[in-house]
Amino acid sequence: MFEKNTDDRLSSWAEHRANLDKSENPLKDVFDFWKSAPYIVYNNQIDPYFQFSWPSPWEIIVHNKYDDFTKALMIAWTLKLTDRYRNSLIELKTYVDKETQLNYNVICVDNQWAINYNDNGPVLLKELPKSFSLENLVELKAPR
Repeated sequence: MFEKNTDDRLSSWAEHRANLDKSENPLKDVFDFWKSAPYIVYNNQIDPYFQFSWPSPWEIIVHNKYDDFTKALMIAWTLKLTDRYRNSLIELKTYVDKETQLNYNVICVDNQWAINYNDNGPVLLKELPKSFSLENLVELKAPR
């Protein structure tokens, strides 16, 4: 999807959301879809702690560069914009590992699942390391 032109990327994303509604494993599918997004180390145009600085998902797809935060944001919005997860509690939580001092932008679904914590896909929320400390939490409603 990511090597396509903008209109085709937007169409691919819409098709992916429609497929999630009938998927047998939608959380793994959404993780797999976004794990190959073109990665940048840090996007200084977006402040994870200031929601008004966040671009819409459509703007992110147009730009087509994803740091850890925008990738997590796209996972969250992809789920929120499906019929299946429209009424689910979708939260973007920033954790700091007290042992390594690394930050993790994790999508939490219905207080049960965590996505974007590691490269293995969704895990149960209770499986996150005990060394994680919650630094920021935003409940995703719908993109502006």
